[in-house]
Amino acid sequence: MTTQDFRDATLASADRATLLLREMTTLEKAWQLTAAPPWWLTSIDGSEPANFERMRDRNPGHISNLASDDPATTARLATQIQKASVERTRLGIPALIHTEALNGVMGGGHTIFPTAIGLSATWSPDLIEEMADLIRRQMHRIGLRQALSPNMDIAVDPRWGRVHETYGEDPYLAAALSVAFTAGLQGQLTDGVIATAKHFVGYGKPEGGINLGGVELGARVLRDVYAFPFEAAIQIAGLASVMNSYSDIDGVPVGASREVLTDLLRGTLGFDGFVTSDYTTLDHMVDRQRNAADAAEAGRLALRAGLDTENPVAYGYGDTLAAEVERGAIEPALLDIAAHRILRAKFDLGLFENPYPQESIDVAAIAEEGRDLNREIANRSVVLAKNDGILPLAPGAQRVAVIGPHADAVKLQFPTYTYPAWREMMHVMASGGFGNAVGVDKGLEDWNTTFIPPREPVGFLSEEHGVRPLHASIADHAASVIVEQGSTLTADIEGGIQRAVAAAKGADIVVLALGGASLWFNGERTEGEGSDSADIALPAAQERLAAAVAATGKKLVVVLTQGRAYTLPAVVLDAAAIVIAPFGGAFGQQAVADVLFGAVSPSGSLPYTVPRHVGQVPLYHHQKAGTGVRNPLPPGRDGLYLDMPSTPLYPFGHGLSYTDFALSDLEVDERIDTSGAARISLTVANTGGRDGAVTPQVYLRVNTSGATRPAQQLAGFARVELAAGESRRITFTVDATQLGYTNIARDFAVEPARVDVFIGQDADDRALQGSFAVVGPVRVLEASDRTFLSAVVIEGR
Repeated sequence: MTTQDFRDATLASADRATLLLREMTTLEKAWQLTAAPPWWLTSIDGSEPANFERMRDRNPGHISNLASDDPATTARLATQIQKASVERTRLGIPALIHTEALNGVMGGGHTIFPTAIGLSATWSPDLIEEMADLIRRQMHRIGLRQALSPNMDIAVDPRWGRVHETYGEDPYLAAALSVAFTAGLQGQLTDGVIATAKHFVGYGKPEGGINLGGVELGARVLRDVYAFPFEAAIQIAGLASVMNSYSDIDGVPVGASREVLTDLLRGTLGFDGFVTSDYTTLDHMVDRQRNAADAAEAGRLALRAGLDTENPVAYGYGDTLAAEVERGAIEPALLDIAAHRILRAKFDLGLFENPYPQESIDVAAIAEEGRDLNREIANRSVVLAKNDGILPLAPGAQRVAVIGPHADAVKLQFPTYTYPAWREMMHVMASGGFGNAVGVDKGLEDWNTTFIPPREPVGFLSEEHGVRPLHASIADHAASVIVEQGSTLTADIEGGIQRAVAAAKGADIVVLALGGASLWFNGERTEGEGSDSADIALPAAQERLAAAVAATGKKLVVVLTQGRAYTLPAVVLDAAAIVIAPFGGAFGQQAVADVLFGAVSPSGSLPYTVPRHVGQVPLYHHQKAGTGVRNPLPPGRDGLYLDMPSTPLYPFGHGLSYTDFALSDLEVDERIDTSGAARISLTVANTGGRDGAVTPQVYLRVNTSGATRPAQQLAGFARVELAAGESRRITFTVDATQLGYTNIARDFAVEPARVDVFIGQDADDRALQGSFAVVGPVRVLEASDRTFLSAVVIEGR
């Protein structure tokens, strides 16, 4: 018998969790930490699956990646799962059902926004919060209450294939967008969705740029730089969950590191939620990192470290962990702590009172949600990197040849962690395409066949999302269009170059549609999870294509669709214009066409540095003073390298417009104390003949004593739309705590210092320069003392 006292909704969530915990067996507690696939709790027709009796006795706490081709079906399945959890188990504990939501719900029938690096290129936290709020409403409606997003990794190595999932190289920009995403997604948790920040921590700088690689970072830079977005989201937006990194730090896998998951995350950063395991984290400890002999040892290490869940199925948790507790191999109190965190989150969400999805789902209405927002984000994500005056093209006046692997490739707009890519990957896996056994999990095969039936990817995207290729969007503006692929992403096509040259000769102008692609372990790709590169050059097949087309003498506009930086050959650099676009989702290619023809004025800014050569990697703007490109020149030398400039091809924050902007009239407070704030004011003016938007960026160099600091750090930005001839005054307020760092005494503190101020339109622009002094006593800070983001005031017109 149970008391059911935990059902008293007037009690605080933590108290209810404590009461429920007293009612639970060791096995039930261990399974609250454990995920199960949806077909273990319900079958395709809603009947009991074959192993349901076993699941009923365990009442799994989590359901992994519930998805189908339409929201109504997903909601029905979520209802069936919750009925099994709530109505058929001893204690009736609802499941926490999760999915990915990096740039839209990873399920059919929902709009798909540009990938995260494209979101970052907008420099528009307000739009990202609006997007996340839509995702919150969509997920809540269909019963999915945890998102395994956003990705807060600081990505400083373009060899790593997962850069496009991140907000780029800068901790401040990543923090601003992470806070916005978290706030929008979680809302008030009773009506919200738990955000899961990943991958804690330092995952964006793996050795050799190879996914899963170890991270060699000192404790100071790990906390001050790589943990910064996580800390900001915890302190500002109440981040409810964090996902561990697969990497090891200082020789210990993060999933087994109490130093990282408890001491740093909870003790230093002030996190109070639950830690979600990345998929098969415990398996990695045994099979890859070899720091555990078997599943039982991996489970003990993980629980002691502070890993509160195991996904996607039980390996070291579940029955294995329960047995370890029962035999005295691990302290029962540790299991209670982790289970309590999960239960409290479920009470916070209101799952015990409202476990079921919305009853009525309007599939057609859902498909239309967010379209205008999606188009605006796509428009803002396009970066104009170079323009000799050829852009914008005159509408209706020119014959355009659209040539290249991205000329007619809609599916390449949907990278890993979007539903189309996931859907395709699941079918490849179901057919044994990864060398996996087929037929072992009949439930998985039946599930996929029923709910994500095989469909041709391009047809699926066209029918379900109305996606159009680049050449079709260009045809909306041009007098006529001819399209030729020319090459694949990485290989020549028989006769492809000859056909491309012929097309170019028959056109007034050529749009070379080049770049990369991200897929999930399958198909031709240049990026993606587990798809890293030693050479980040644009593939040689595309260079050969570009050279042959350029030899026709026709004007070239290069469009690079990419999720990371590529080094570019001379034939591309010599083009009349270069446009850089992300994997743009439903409206990405339309946004590119609208920018090319001036229907949209480009306003995107790069969220990463573009190097000249892979030998410069890692190259990022916030390198420490005296390190890398921030080194002084050797005696008698005009460069740091003998064979090429050490400077970037395009710096972080770079992005041109169809108009011109000027920054002027800088005013900076001369002095603040360590408890004060500095005001930095400037005027931004549109000095050109067209309306446009610009993003002034504030960089600071903090000259403190003892430890080496970054040569500069982004400390504020503001996207400003200005009519031709218009000017506006912007004031940034930088709190002294934003200047804090881990000092030589290992205290996180703000100290007396001279602070140099640089303001420009990219990380290397020094349009305005000033300084201020920080005076007063050293001020040691807790995470809760910090201000993370500058306040910005833009004067009205």
